[in-house]
Amino acid sequence: MTDTARNEVEIQRQHYRNTAGTYNDSCVNEKDEHYFALSFLLSALDYIEAKSVLDIGSGTGRAVTYLKQRRPDIQVIGVEPVEELRNIGYANGLSRTDLIEGDATQLQFADNQFDVVCEFGVLHHVRRPEIVVAEMLRVARKAIFISDGNNFGQGSFVARSIKQLLNLMGLWGVANYIRSKGKGYFISEGDGLYYSYSVYNNYDQIKKNCKSVHVFNTYPAGINPYRSAGHVALLGLK
Repeated sequence: MTDTARNEVEIQRQHYRNTAGTYNDSCVNEKDEHYFALSFLLSALDYIEAKSVLDIGSGTGRAVTYLKQRRPDIQVIGVEPVEELRNIGYANGLSRTDLIEGDATQLQFADNQFDVVCEFGVLHHVRRPEIVVAEMLRVARKAIFISDGNNFGQGSFVARSIKQLLNLMGLWGVANYIRSKGKGYFISEGDGLYYSYSVYNNYDQIKKNCKSVHVFNTYPAGINPYRSAGHVALLGLK
């Protein structure tokens, strides 16, 4: 990892250290897109008869708690690098074996160790999400599940059309570099450091490693999620 990349990681982690006390109030909402995606993940767990789940970038353990409450017979472990967020999870009832320290770019688990590996709103905080996706695919035996943003479906019709055209022409990277004033990332009060990201960026990577890939919108959208959904979920079945 370069010094620049390390600095960006530290900026993001420091944001969550500083905001850990208000994380659940500001980032966890039972009506948001991630809870909607979690309801579909539950069905997928039954469909593939999963017995173990790994959640990466767990924060305070929202997904871990949700799955453990509804599927107590399944082993569920969350990985979160920020200690302050893990401590909130422990205070809310998770054990230190439920929510553990770890880095999504270098997961400390064996190949195929978990039936399902999932993430909720993590990849848009990573400069090279393909590394995280590769780790998810490596550790997953049956499936991976992603709930994250689709920058090409965000904004007005005109804004979306321009971004989609630039992406089609292979110019989105250049345009995003200019938009971010050469940094490649943006910073917001609520989300900290983030990158302009789309789940579709990793679609081909996942498709090469899975027998089937299923994508659906978790925000209201038109018939084509890529063109109209600001947030999508993806299930890759191996």
